[in-house]
Amino acid sequence: MSTSVIEPGTRLAGRYRLEERISDSGGSSLWKAIDEILARAVAVRTFDPEFPRIAEAVTSARSASRLNDPRLTQVFDADDSGESAYIVSEWVAGEPLEGMLAKAPLEPGRAATLLYEASEAISAAHAAGLSHLCLTPRDLVWTTGGTVKILGVATDAVLCDRESDDAAAEDVRGLGRMLYAALTAHWPGDEEGSALPAAPASDGVPHAPRQVQAGISHAIDAIVCRCLGIGSGEPLASPADLAKALRGVPRTPLPLFAGLGNAPPANPRQTPPRRPAPPPQATQQQHRRPAPEPAAASHVPPPRTRAQQHAAPPPPPSTSTRTTPAHSHGGPKRPANRALIGVAAAALTVIVGLGAWALSGPGGDDKPKGGGATDNSQTSAPPKPTVAKLTPQGIFQAERPAGPGHGDGTIGKNLPSVIDGRPSGDWETQSYYDADFGRLSKGLGVLLDMGKPVKVASVKIYAPVSGGVLQVRVGDSKSPTDLKRVGEQTPNGAEVTVAANPQVSGRYVLVWFTKLPGGPFKGRLGEVAVYGAAG
Repeated sequence: MSTSVIEPGTRLAGRYRLEERISDSGGSSLWKAIDEILARAVAVRTFDPEFPRIAEAVTSARSASRLNDPRLTQVFDADDSGESAYIVSEWVAGEPLEGMLAKAPLEPGRAATLLYEASEAISAAHAAGLSHLCLTPRDLVWTTGGTVKILGVATDAVLCDRESDDAAAEDVRGLGRMLYAALTAHWPGDEEGSALPAAPASDGVPHAPRQVQAGISHAIDAIVCRCLGIGSGEPLASPADLAKALRGVPRTPLPLFAGLGNAPPANPRQTPPRRPAPPPQATQQQHRRPAPEPAAASHVPPPRTRAQQHAAPPPPPSTSTRTTPAHSHGGPKRPANRALIGVAAAALTVIVGLGAWALSGPGGDDKPKGGGATDNSQTSAPPKPTVAKLTPQGIFQAERPAGPGHGDGTIGKNLPSVIDGRPSGDWETQSYYDADFGRLSKGLGVLLDMGKPVKVASVKIYAPVSGGVLQVRVGDSKSPTDLKRVGEQTPNGAEVTVAANPQVSGRYVLVWFTKLPGGPFKGRLGEVAVYGAAG
């Protein structure tokens, strides 16, 4: 069956019903389809029989299906044994990086966050022996679920007939170009790679990001230059090296639907009207060159603000004396009101005087019969102790296995970096299959030994992840279950504070994940600071 005669409504493998053609170029077509067995939207790529690399594309898709990093598009099915070859993959709803940059560049901390996630995802692909080789701002999507998704690992290289003797270096350059674009809203790569304005260049070398856009730090500028070979800095050799470099720069979390609504749709006539019902699923932005089809624009409207969701209450009635209520009888009430106010004031004066007399004791004697002093300062609440940052004397790994035989004893690394005074620490756990530690543990984290009992007022935690649950416990035992639970917070990619109200005392302070953040399921801590006073 030829791609040219495949139409909406066609079923492949008896289950994938093609609904809408998203793009058609280079001998293949991308469709939005429905998996009728699982009742979910999927992306299906079909091929013209004359496409020369069908077997290679299907083989690469099968290889990509073994990847389990949730930031990489999941491949569900691939087959070339029948009349029509196809690849079925996850339908990604969200906004591509290119769409986010249509009006303005991203704030540097958010750009670093996006590309840090992308670098880790590509690094996971390289660890499995796969690469991308064709990275552009169209391949990084901020999904409607608030996660990063990279499209086209392994398969894009085949579709674009791209090969490289140094795949790691090629993908570092691709990631570096995407970071450059995120910081400047200019594209430093080939013209067909993006519809963004071309980056200014001299002798074919792009200008450094700081020369194009103000407000970019020297640290992140240097990282981009090392990716793209700008200047004399040592080149970054792999996506893992890039992720490590970005881990050391300030990063800020992206809110849900970050960037959505920044870019106008490619075809205004296709823009759905605003309505209070939930927005339709955004069209997946996949392949490929040159510019995307008009239908590939995101159709997700920006999230409504609280002001839009709930109408503001009407202003309170005016208290101006110039306005007379509808049932008022005019002037006679004002003198009566003044008289009542005068009576109330006189009564208040009498009450205050009687209270003062009662407090002073009989006969006006300032000293009570017991001879005690009546200085009010002696009966006021004692001053609160000064709260200061406390210095831990030691740090240990902490784990609560799910049961006998669970837990591996090696739950994290780089422990000292958590208490070195810098938020760029890189303690992390291993990766798990789900937020519940693969049912191997019930909590993973660090235990701070303060050296002696202290009064803990609050614990500030810098965690470079978003999602999951961080919990704080305090007490005099090294066993997590014997410590008193103080509180918990959901990490937001920056600093969170768990306050102890009232203060709690103990020698040990436990900070651990009771739920892991996703993408991948791994806990990370940059810095933990304990505030309080000596016990």
